[in-house]
Amino acid sequence: MNLGTQIISLFILAIPIACIAWTVTHEEVFREPREYCARKSGSSRRLLSRKFFYLFTCEYCFSHYVTLLFLAMTRYTLLYPGWRGYVIGGLALVWVSNQYMSIYNRLRLTIRSENVEIDTKETVRNKLKKTVEGSESPSNLDRPSRLRSL
Repeated sequence: MNLGTQIISLFILAIPIACIAWTVTHEEVFREPREYCARKSGSSRRLLSRKFFYLFTCEYCFSHYVTLLFLAMTRYTLLYPGWRGYVIGGLALVWVSNQYMSIYNRLRLTIRSENVEIDTKETVRNKLKKTVEGSESPSNLDRPSRLRSL
């Protein structure tokens, strides 16, 4: 493979790696197994057991294992043939996939923040609307306003 194809492959292969790592470590569909792993990683007596269960709760850690799976499936190498290309390609895939996950996480935070802002504005608008509707009852409209007399 020439360098251009390797770079394109790097950015394309990182997408499913990021998708799998994010889904397992963050999304609702894997919540129960992830909570179990979190409990086991905190309470297990053996160091190896704690580390094994922790990898299912950390997207960065889990992306290394997903990358190893993808390297085995695709035989992707970067810059060099053989084991050196696998090491460089694997680390590059982990880095790019984690950049994708960081961008996705930031996007989700921005969307969540905008939704909270919209909900807050709607709540304030509804309260103001109720206040205005309550003060403009027919009996209040018949009375002269202090502002009109000024």
